[in-house]
Amino acid sequence: MPSPAIACIGVIGRYDNPLRISLFPPHEDEMLEMSFLLNSCLDIFEIRQNNKTIEQDLGLLQAIDERLATYGWLTNTGIKFVVVVDMAGRPSAPDDDDRKRAAPVLGLRDSDLKPAFRALQIAYVRLLQNPFYSPDDQTPMALANTEGRSAEITSSKFLKEVQRIGRTWSPGVAAL
Repeated sequence: MPSPAIACIGVIGRYDNPLRISLFPPHEDEMLEMSFLLNSCLDIFEIRQNNKTIEQDLGLLQAIDERLATYGWLTNTGIKFVVVVDMAGRPSAPDDDDRKRAAPVLGLRDSDLKPAFRALQIAYVRLLQNPFYSPDDQTPMALANTEGRSAEITSSKFLKEVQRIGRTWSPGVAAL
């Protein structure tokens, strides 16, 4: 039985606009489904933000079914990171043998995703340090008037780091 794996990483702006949605195998063709899933998490972020003792790590946001679960992280600037975990894991490569496989994981602890969220936040901070990146500081009305210019993150360095995080994370990893 494969261990849980990241199916999707979403970076959501402070005005609830998607800045980046990255999909991982075997969910690469499910952009619409993952977009709906990320959008449904925004209500949970809003409900928890109304609580005065909110932390960065929001933990489990919602369990969709026995296979998919979403976890959230909120930065102090209002940027939201959402990770969708596929509890069934990724399909194994044909050359994998049983000795290389890790022991099956039946559930996730709240702390299992903290290294992934910390690595995402570090990657985002490095993106903000890039003088050529214009951060998500526009209101929804300003975004609507930008003549099709999207606020989506297109930095290849950031995208590679998100892909690396999504592909290398597994339960029990202490640092990414």
